Amino acid sequence: MATPTSLPATFTSGQVLTAAQMNDLRGAFRILQVVSTTKTDTFSASTDNDGTPNDQFVDVTGLTATITPTSADSKVLVMVDLTASSAGGVGATYRIERDGTPIGVGTSTSNRQAATGAATHASAGVVASGSSTFLDSPASTSALTYGVAVANNESNSSTITVYVNRGQTDTDAAAQQRTTSSITLMEVSA
Repeated sequence: MATPTSLPATFTSGQVLTAAQMNDLRGAFRILQVVSTTKTDTFSASTDNDGTPNDQFVDVTGLTATITPTSADSKVLVMVDLTASSAGGVGATYRIERDGTPIGVGTSTSNRQAATGAATHASAGVVASGSSTFLDSPASTSALTYGVAVANNESNSSTITVYVNRGQTDTDAAAQQRTTSSITLMEVSA
C-alpha cells in the first residue's frame, strides 16, 4: 500500500480524520510480509583475489530468499547475518545481491572491492560474524531473489578457500564451531 495521499498536509488542534483517511493511515508504513532462510549446513568455495575488483565473489548455496512485493512502491528490508572463515585466516568479504546483481555495496575505487560487509577475525581457527541491513527499492511486483556472495579478503593475489558456518580447520574438537547464517526479507509499505 502506498503512502496515503488523502491525509491533510498539516494538522491543527482538534482536527478529526475521516474514516477513509484513518483506513489509509492504518495501511501505511507497515510490514506486509516476511520471508527468511536460515542456512545450517556448511559451504566452501575457492575465490581468486587477483586484484580485479568484484570478480572473485561466489554465491553462497542455500543462503537465498525470494519475495514478491505486493506493490511497486514497496521497499524490501534485507537483513543478513553471516558467519565465515577462510583458509587465509582473516575471514571473508560479502555482498548482498538481488537477482544476481550486487546491491547495498560501497563504491569500488581502483582495486578495492565493492562489498556490503566483512566477517573478519585475527585467528585462523575461529568463525567470524558479520551482519548488514539494507533498505532496497526494487520498484517491482515480480518475484525477487536475494542472496549473499562471499570472497576472500586477503591482501595478496592468491586463490583462497572461504568457509561459511565453520572454521578453517574444522577439526572435531569443542573449540571448533558449526554456526548458522541467515537472510531475512521484509516488504515495507511505502
